[in-house]
Amino acid sequence: MARYLDVHPVDPQPRSIGQAVATLREGGLIAYPTDSGYALGAALGNQSAKDRIRDIRKLDDKHHYTLVCADFAQLGHFVHVDNSVFRAVKASTPGPYTFILPATGEVPRRLLHAKKKTVGVRIPEHPVVRALLAELGEPMLTSTLILPGESEPMTDGWQVKEELDHVVDVVIDSGECGSEPTTVVDLSGDVPEVVRVGAGDPSRFEE
Repeated sequence: MARYLDVHPVDPQPRSIGQAVATLREGGLIAYPTDSGYALGAALGNQSAKDRIRDIRKLDDKHHYTLVCADFAQLGHFVHVDNSVFRAVKASTPGPYTFILPATGEVPRRLLHAKKKTVGVRIPEHPVVRALLAELGEPMLTSTLILPGESEPMTDGWQVKEELDHVVDVVIDSGECGSEPTTVVDLSGDVPEVVRVGAGDPSRFEE
């Protein structure tokens, strides 16, 4: 059964955040709230996390896994951001966007898109996520918690607990969270491509 942590949405309790991060460091999988619904999260070094996330969401090999970063400086260690996209990414973070960019050597190979050698990155605007990342000290491997057959992410902590009680290790509940998934923008090519329209305004990346 998953541990259920009731966390304050604005001032997360350090003890609860510490428990969640300890689970991550021990190889566990957590479900946590973001500004774009719930997400699944694991430590970067967790060998089996990608497979667990894939099994829960029934993902194919074309799916881009995402690194949730604390800030723009941390993001820059894990993806290449050239001058042409620097301003657009900087102006859109933190916020409900996921950017697909070429990965640096800091990203484990198993997390890269098989053909493109790219990875998703994002900087959420949510106190609980910021607290988790501050305690963890590195990005978190993540994927929006959209169950098979659904188009929107899960948004209720108790529902997440009931649905995923035996496949995740911790569920963090901080009350209301965002209800739309992130807008996904592929910036790895010559022209930005909006892959998924979500909570973030896509117009700034459309020709």
